[in-house]
Amino acid sequence: MAGVLDSVNQRTQLVGQNRLELLLFTLKGEQTYGINVFKVKEVLQCPPLNEIPNRHPVVRGVAHIRGGTIAVMDMNLSIGRGPLDDIEKCFVIITEYNRSTQGFLVGSVERIININWESIHPPPKGVGKENYLTAVTQIENQMVEIIDVEKILAEVSPLSEEISSGVIEDGIGEKVIQKHILIVDDSMIARKQIQRVVEQMGIKTTLRKDGREALEYLESLVSEGKDVAEELILIISDIEMPEMDGYTFTAEIRANPALASLFIVLHTSLSGVFNEAMVKKVGADSFVAKFHPDDLARLVNDRVLQMTGESLLEENEE
Repeated sequence: MAGVLDSVNQRTQLVGQNRLELLLFTLKGEQTYGINVFKVKEVLQCPPLNEIPNRHPVVRGVAHIRGGTIAVMDMNLSIGRGPLDDIEKCFVIITEYNRSTQGFLVGSVERIININWESIHPPPKGVGKENYLTAVTQIENQMVEIIDVEKILAEVSPLSEEISSGVIEDGIGEKVIQKHILIVDDSMIARKQIQRVVEQMGIKTTLRKDGREALEYLESLVSEGKDVAEELILIISDIEMPEMDGYTFTAEIRANPALASLFIVLHTSLSGVFNEAMVKKVGADSFVAKFHPDDLARLVNDRVLQMTGESLLEENEE
């Protein structure tokens, strides 16, 4: 166990190889779950928790860690099951999602495994829209379920999807009325969040759930004889996706002459480890950290003005 706890911070440097490292954990029973090590800041034995008034039912309390106060959510409650027992024997996985830090209470933490994204698959058909799985994989003949943490956070602490006044130019959608934006994300919640922001701008969207599905869609447009660069304003893609991650998806686009000129934005919650240098390394044009409607809308706005040959909006309407 000490090896798992000590190695988390040392093992978040894996990028651009269509691979990821999963931290495996359990809740109640023998089912194993996984979370991307990139999202994990720390793992520790559950500290004393202080209850807070009017808290969401899945929040077991707040903990004082490293000089800060962090809400600790019961992962088992978060996915619609009963609360974890004997929390003083449980562990807390401290994560960073969408520019915020939170803790997830789990029963036990097992180990870290290195795996190819091609071995990560979408949830089986038939599990329904109310499930909390974003992907599954097989480890040593055991099914590992990867939980859609973004869905949990959207339910516990919903984010505003409204674009602030003055961020986008009036009538921006009318400038690209025949074009659309391709949104690629394995989380249904994340796809819908991006879609609602873009559609507020009057721009059409096309949704795909992973890099492989999106690449097949783009290749189908090429096979139909369409100029994809004329069809698409830009692509907004997550990085962490089953079948084909955002890095590999970007590389495949750049390797195809018919697609290479497409404008690619990586929309990632990996804000703690991602930067402009990484954008260039993987061949993307830009990135924006999840999830801030104004930042996303501003990027789309400026891309449309760039495409139409108009000057960009002055910052802050100066």
